[in-house]
Amino acid sequence: MTLAEFESWSLTLGLGGLMFYMFFIIYDLAKQSNAGKYGYIALFLVLGLGMAGFILSW
Repeated sequence: MTLAEFESWSLTLGLGGLMFYMFFIIYDLAKQSNAGKYGYIALFLVLGLGMAGFILSW
């Protein structure tokens, strides 16, 4: 495995793990604020679109 391959895998796994953790944070935020069904949808839509924009620009 070359250094470039290692860096590529590390970046992919690191950012993937970070985004998974961010989704967990959004879920926990919605749960702690007692948001209803529409609150969950709004939080995931608004905060998740930032990550989706980053993924699409990558």
